[in-house]
Amino acid sequence: MMMILEAKNPHFLLQSTKPPNDKTHSNKHKRKSIPSVTVCQCLLRNSDAGKLVHEFDPKVPVEKAVTPPSSWYTDPSFFQEELERVFYRGWQAVGCIEHIKDPGDFFTGRLGDVEFLICRDEKGNIRAFHNVCRHHASLLVSSGTAHKASCFVCPYHELSHNAHLLHQSARKVVSNYNTVCNRVDAWTYGLDGQLLKATRITGIQNFNVKDFGLVPIKVATWGPFVLLNLDKEISWHEADINTVASEWLGSCSEILSTNGVDSSLSYVCRREYTIECNWKVFCDNYLDGGYHVPYAHKGLASGLQLQSYSTKMYEKVSIQSCEGGSMDRKDDYDRLGSKALYAFIYPNFMINRYGPWMDTNLVLPLGPRKCQVVFDYFLEASLKDDKAFIEKSLEDSEQVQIEDIVLCEGVQRGLESPAYTTGRYAPTVEKAMHHFHSLLHYNLTND
Repeated sequence: MMMILEAKNPHFLLQSTKPPNDKTHSNKHKRKSIPSVTVCQCLLRNSDAGKLVHEFDPKVPVEKAVTPPSSWYTDPSFFQEELERVFYRGWQAVGCIEHIKDPGDFFTGRLGDVEFLICRDEKGNIRAFHNVCRHHASLLVSSGTAHKASCFVCPYHELSHNAHLLHQSARKVVSNYNTVCNRVDAWTYGLDGQLLKATRITGIQNFNVKDFGLVPIKVATWGPFVLLNLDKEISWHEADINTVASEWLGSCSEILSTNGVDSSLSYVCRREYTIECNWKVFCDNYLDGGYHVPYAHKGLASGLQLQSYSTKMYEKVSIQSCEGGSMDRKDDYDRLGSKALYAFIYPNFMINRYGPWMDTNLVLPLGPRKCQVVFDYFLEASLKDDKAFIEKSLEDSEQVQIEDIVLCEGVQRGLESPAYTTGRYAPTVEKAMHHFHSLLHYNLTND
């Protein structure tokens, strides 16, 4: 077991300097329980957001229901309320295990105003933290998909050549990070979040090293996915997988596993799209039960038997499925296979399993009229070296995304028009969309 804190190190300046008999400060500087991100619930009560929520009635059956008003997709106060009550609560998919396979691997991200950092420590445990230095709130690590580090050094007071030295060491041996990290001159944190060093703090009072580690976030994995939970009790440990499956997927956990959503697939690549539309516009487009597919995605439609399209709703998941048209193909190219499954996991994660492929869509809200959609592609191991097949498949997928971007951005502009307030559902194909809106209403009206 590696000892991270070594008091005999002359460069380690983090010793408790609190006067032992100073009763005035006895409680003031104890580590505080980090408040839930959802504490700012005053927004709903003191803004127009509360009124807007009730303009949609989830109790009205889909055959008679009107859609949520356009203000749900355009109003800044409503968007802020969604962050607080939807995204800062419950389990949220944020990335892939592929990006943190080995000790020292890490990736960063942002969900609303929350900057996060996820890594695998030297013992192989997955850790998640707020990506904010405890000194003066600098972002600790630059954003990026996947990197490697031996420790995390605040860039605010760090020389670039030392930072380069750290990354060089990380690529070699993670186990020697204690030696390497002692060669830098800035606030430095271990992969377990503990504060290892802070320089030039001579004379500081009421300071305890244990109070200034990185603020942890609850983290878990399911299948090949990494999840965060911003509203649960803070813990340094990964959550129990069965509890996560129940809370995130409900009764769908086994359904997805038995339909090929698992960790056996090989990771291929990532694609990212920034779209000028509210995040829900993209979700609505995904959930329209194949309604728009034969008109907007003719290439995709040619590989599906749309008359077989079906939709089922579960607690927080809806699953659309359709038989593929591969039986009719005269060539060897078979991207879609004999059946396609499209699972929407509330509020913003989609899993698409078709033929030998699985891709996921993570919709990140960037503002009332902007979102980013992150696609990660996985493939059955037997085809991971078939470059021609992979290239052709990704080209076909890219074409669908381009077509969807045009649709979504057009819808957003229409939602902002004074001519539109509410719409209607097509009952036979848009039940999943109504289910999504009802879940939103529940989150926005219940503590």
